[in-house]
Amino acid sequence: MTTTVRPVIATALEAAIRAPSPFNTQPWLFEVDGPHVAVRLDRRRVLTVADPDAREARLACGAALCNLRLGLRAQNSIGLMRVLPDPADIDLLATIRVAGERKVSAAERQLADAIARRHTNRHPFREHPVPPDARTPLADAARTEGAELVFIDVSERYDTVVRLVREAERAMASSGKYQREIRRWLGGPPGRRDGVPLAAAGPAPSSGRLLQLRTYYRPNPLPPRMFERQPLLAAVTTSGSTPRFDVLAGAGMQRALLAACTLGLSASFLSQPFEIEATRRELAAEFRNHGEVHTLLRIGYGPPIGATPRRGVGEVTVPRMRVPR
Repeated sequence: MTTTVRPVIATALEAAIRAPSPFNTQPWLFEVDGPHVAVRLDRRRVLTVADPDAREARLACGAALCNLRLGLRAQNSIGLMRVLPDPADIDLLATIRVAGERKVSAAERQLADAIARRHTNRHPFREHPVPPDARTPLADAARTEGAELVFIDVSERYDTVVRLVREAERAMASSGKYQREIRRWLGGPPGRRDGVPLAAAGPAPSSGRLLQLRTYYRPNPLPPRMFERQPLLAAVTTSGSTPRFDVLAGAGMQRALLAACTLGLSASFLSQPFEIEATRRELAAEFRNHGEVHTLLRIGYGPPIGATPRRGVGEVTVPRMRVPR
């Protein structure tokens, strides 16, 4: 549905829809009423097999919320945010009220400018380690949104994460229900504006690689490639496990990804362990001293890649807001 919105909000929504989401499902809707914007979970786009509790979908909406606020700040506007403002409406994830102006900072401008350049990079990274001094700006970015970024150095924990990714990938490969679900979001006709096109899915890792990345196409028509031996891994954590913390984790994740982009770094997601109950429980136990773990990131220096398609702002915007002000 199309609706007329204020130019400052329309521009910010263009930033919001550039957020990452599982299989590029784009599980968000935006309700607009004057200076008010609501970010709502679109249940029709939740992966009911891979993400039955909508955890990953709420992360995606949190990422969109981060982009929305940065899109406002890039226009010198202030967005006052409330997360899960209505206990009776669990799919109303956040509201923003545009309230006044304040000059955008150089740091905010840099992050906002990175929104259009940030793309999930599923291709091999260079065998070039991420320098230690790059970790601080990424962790600070996540913390700004109420999340933590826990870096995973090569260690017993690193080995555990790698094993859980492999176990989850094998379980999903043998699940007919899972495979049928993801096929809905792969490929499609030219001009499709959601899902993962072949060019964005990337090649399969050649045998013997330490880390098993997600296999999108079976069989993958692209020839296998050598991936980096030991990419930098990081976990996004928060202090709680409720839907509110999913949203905050998504916002922190996105701000960290944008900070990585400003440093010339690429990233992709290791979501497989979160989509299988047994591996999710073991992963939670591994990070229990850091709170709740929401997602895992692979970070490094990747090749240039293009953007995956997005639905237009008019397709994800509705003209009324059913929330308290």
